Amino acid sequence: MTEAIRLGETVSAEARTPAIGVFVAGDPRIDEESRQRCRNIVKMAADILAQRVKLPDGSPARVVWSPVLVDGEAQADLVARQFLDAGVRVLVCTPDTWAFPQLSVISLLQQFPKDTPINFTCGNSGPKPGVVFSHAINGALAQYGRLAHLNVGTWPDTGMHPVMTEATAQAMVDWAFAAVTTQALKGRRVVIFGHDSMGMETALAHVIPTRRQFGLEITRLDMKLLADMLQKGAYDAEELKAFRAWVDRHLGPRLELRDEADSRRFDQSLALYLIVRDLLKDLNAVGGGFMSQLEWGSDPRGIPLPVADAMESFFNSTFDHNGRKVPLPFATEADVQGLLTMLFFSALTGGNPPLFMDFRKVWERWELEALAAEIGMELPADELWAQKGLVDGDNSGSASLDWAAAPGASVEEIMARVGFPLADEHYFPGLGNSVTFVSPGGLEGIAGRLTYSSLSGLFGLTWDEATTAEVPEPLARALCQATTATWPHTFVVPRYATMGEYKHFAPANHFHMIQGLSPARLEYWMDLNNVLSQTPWAARPAYIEGVDRPIPLLYLMNGGETNAKLMLGRGL
Repeated sequence: MTEAIRLGETVSAEARTPAIGVFVAGDPRIDEESRQRCRNIVKMAADILAQRVKLPDGSPARVVWSPVLVDGEAQADLVARQFLDAGVRVLVCTPDTWAFPQLSVISLLQQFPKDTPINFTCGNSGPKPGVVFSHAINGALAQYGRLAHLNVGTWPDTGMHPVMTEATAQAMVDWAFAAVTTQALKGRRVVIFGHDSMGMETALAHVIPTRRQFGLEITRLDMKLLADMLQKGAYDAEELKAFRAWVDRHLGPRLELRDEADSRRFDQSLALYLIVRDLLKDLNAVGGGFMSQLEWGSDPRGIPLPVADAMESFFNSTFDHNGRKVPLPFATEADVQGLLTMLFFSALTGGNPPLFMDFRKVWERWELEALAAEIGMELPADELWAQKGLVDGDNSGSASLDWAAAPGASVEEIMARVGFPLADEHYFPGLGNSVTFVSPGGLEGIAGRLTYSSLSGLFGLTWDEATTAEVPEPLARALCQATTATWPHTFVVPRYATMGEYKHFAPANHFHMIQGLSPARLEYWMDLNNVLSQTPWAARPAYIEGVDRPIPLLYLMNGGETNAKLMLGRGL
C-alpha cells in the first residue's frame, strides 16, 4: 500500500530563499557552436548574478542555470521542472539566437505562478539575433497582460565567450535585486506593538491591501505585553548589564543622567530592546513598529513609561552591543507605511540601514539667508543646499545610528558622534533618553515614502534622489535649535523637487532615506509590485536614459505606466 510521506519538522535556510533561474531559449536548427555559445552566455549571466545580487539580509542570492537550450515544449518542461525543484522563483532568459516564443519561453513560463518575475537580457546581435527573439517574446507577453522587463544590452556578436558590458550587467543586477526582494518578502511578517499610530491615518496598518499587494503579513500585539514583560523582568539580566556597560563605554557623559532614577529608566529602555528583539525572532519577523505615544509614555492617566528611542535606533542600525548585525527596519509611532518604506528600501540594497525622519521643516533659500544673517555668517555660494534649500529631517526615535557617520565608519567612530540626552518631559512624562546626532553631508540615495489610496486600492511611492548637506557647524546648530535640538538631524536636499514642491507634495509627516539605491532598481521593484510611482517634480523628465529603467512594453501598450498599473490593480 502506498503511504503518505511524513515531512521533517525543520526546513533549511536555503529552501526558504528564492533562487534565480537563468536559461536560454534556442532554435533546434542552429549549429552546435552557436548552441555552445548560448550555454556560455547563460553561465556568464548566472555568475554575474551570483557574485552581485544579495537577499534582503545581505546574504548572497542563490542562482542556478541550465545548459539545456529551450528549443521547444519538451525542453521547456525539463527546465521548468529543474527550476521548480531548485526553488526558482525569479527567471532570467539570455537569448542569443532566434527562438519560437510559444514553443519555448511561454511553455516554460506557464508552469510558474503568474506573478513570477521574468527578465530578458540580450546583446544587440546581428548574426543570430537574440534581440529579435527578445522583442518577439516581450511583445507576445505584453499582448496578454504579462509584465516582463527587457534589457537590450551589449556583448560581442562573435566569439565563443562574449562578455557583456558593465552597463548591461548592472541593469540585469538591478532588476534581479528588485525581483529577489519581491519574492523573498512574500509570506514574511512584520510585528506592530500597539494600535493606530497616534491617530495618524497616513500610518495605518492596511492589513488586507498589504497582504494582497506585497504578500506581507502584519502581526499586531498589544503594548501591555511589553509593559508586563518589563515588570516581570522577562529578559536576560546579565545581557542587560553587558548592554548598559557597552553604552557607558561608548558614550560616557553623552548619556545624560541626573540621578539613579534616570539610570533605571534608561536600563528599562535597553531591556525593552532585548524583549522586543526576542519576540521578533520568535515570530520570524522581518520588521517591527512601536506605537509609544500616547499610551506608553505620554498619558498621565496611566503610569508613563520611558521612551523607546534607543530601542528603535538600535533595530535600524548595523550593530548593537553584540557586534555587527543586519538592520531590522523598525518604525516609531507604529507608522506602518513608514515601516514598509524602510523595509523595502533596505531589502533592495541587501541590508543597508534605513533612516526614519519627521518631515520637520523645509528651509527655502531666503529662510536660510535670514537665519545665517542672524548668526553673522553668509551662505556659501557654491553649495547646492545654499542655492536650493534643505529639509531638516528629525524625529525623537527610530533614526539609525549609522547615519551619524559616513559609510564604512567603525562602530567607535559612529558612537562618538551620538548622544543620548534626556527626553522632553513635557511630551514624555515617562522620561528616558532620546537619541541625537547630526548626519554628515554627502550621503546619497533615495528619499521617499509609501502611500495608500482607497480610491485606487493601491500603494504608491513618492520619491526623489537626494543627498545630505554638510552645513557649517554654527548654522547647523541654529537649524537644530529652530526645531528640537535633542533629536537626530539629517539635512536632506532633493535632486529634482523644489522646496515649494517638496513641502506641498509630501504624502505624510514622516519620510525615509536609504543609501545605495538607484532609481532603476527602485523602479523595477515598483513595477513588480504594481506600486504607483509619484514624482510630481517639474524638473524631472519622465524618462532619463541611463538612470531610469526602460519602461515596460506592457505599460506603453496600455496608456502609460500609471494607467496600466491602475488596470493591473483591478486584478489584485
